[in-house]
Amino acid sequence: MKNLILIAALGMLSLNAGAKDKAKDKTKQEQGFVFTTVKANPITSVKNQNRSSTCWSFSTIGFLESELLRMGKGDYDLSEMFVVHHTMIDRAQNYVRYHGDSSFAPGGSAYDVVYCLKNYGMVPQEIMPGIMYGDTLPVHNELDAVAGAYTDAIAKGRLTKLTPVWKKGLSAIYDTYLGQCPEKFSYKGKEYTPLTFAASLGLNPDDYISLTSFTHHPFYTEANIEVPDNWRNETSWNLPLDEFMAVIENAVNNGYTVAWGSDVSEQGFTRDGIAVMPDAARGAELTGSDMARWTGMKEEDKRKELTSKPLPEINVTQELRQEGFDNWQTGDDHGMLIYGIAKDQNGKPYFMVKNSWGTNSKYKGTWYASNAFVAYKTINILVHKDAIPAEIAKKIGIK
Repeated sequence: MKNLILIAALGMLSLNAGAKDKAKDKTKQEQGFVFTTVKANPITSVKNQNRSSTCWSFSTIGFLESELLRMGKGDYDLSEMFVVHHTMIDRAQNYVRYHGDSSFAPGGSAYDVVYCLKNYGMVPQEIMPGIMYGDTLPVHNELDAVAGAYTDAIAKGRLTKLTPVWKKGLSAIYDTYLGQCPEKFSYKGKEYTPLTFAASLGLNPDDYISLTSFTHHPFYTEANIEVPDNWRNETSWNLPLDEFMAVIENAVNNGYTVAWGSDVSEQGFTRDGIAVMPDAARGAELTGSDMARWTGMKEEDKRKELTSKPLPEINVTQELRQEGFDNWQTGDDHGMLIYGIAKDQNGKPYFMVKNSWGTNSKYKGTWYASNAFVAYKTINILVHKDAIPAEIAKKIGIK
């Protein structure tokens, strides 16, 4: 009898423990996302691109600033608009050469910043703040409209011959809105040109490698990524998806940041710091909604439910990633900076991402991007060559 009572008591304790565990699991899910930092590499302050299509400059400048921190060079604030000014003049010239049969838009790529560093140099933010119209943050609606109209008039006008001064007219537009790119300047008691200042930073443009992962190009070869903002036809080393993801993880774990070109049009990318790929086809099941309620729900409400807490995500394969790119579901929407790794309350890993939308968000300018989101929606990354695992670097011949 005593044994029966003991067994019954143990059974009750086991049931209670199981019930408590289930209650804890339920509480974990109901409290939304709770992140714990695993690894965070040094970054400079979060900036705000505001109403300008210059994420590519903000993200890659942030990447270079983080590189300077990693190298022990100190905390720099470099001018994004110096890069924008030079890049847009070059892009306009390219557009005109193609008689308007290419792309002229205010977007760009990480390579545009590296190209500027190598060919035009760099300047501190205080030397060229890039806001000449009375605002405190970039507002480029008017600039883009004026520069676009001017460039179209040259590229698509019925002209038999161009004057040698058309670029001066375009430069004057950018000078008016962004300020002139300085030929010489004084910084912390020293005189520089943009090129000598860039040299003083100790950043070697040739150390930075662009990587991607698509099947319409052979793996372990350099390939052009066919997106409009890759107007310079930059090539990226093409890796299988598992190796591509391994590079990002290896970089962060070894103290490097990663300039990240991504698509943010998915419903799993929120305005408040979350980037996930929940299985929308299983929405009712995942969120605990009954099917009738889920079916009648507005798309915006569905999105909010699917991004309100950790949920199972889709299985991202090389084939799925390629399909998204080929169907225009994955484009070159936005540039950001991957700088760390965190885990949610269930132990699931996320990349910590520095955005350029200011700090007025839940995580003060940081986004948490799941592995599934990064695997599916990345166009390309830019990393220091030493951040690439040796066995992968060997396959592409950079070590």
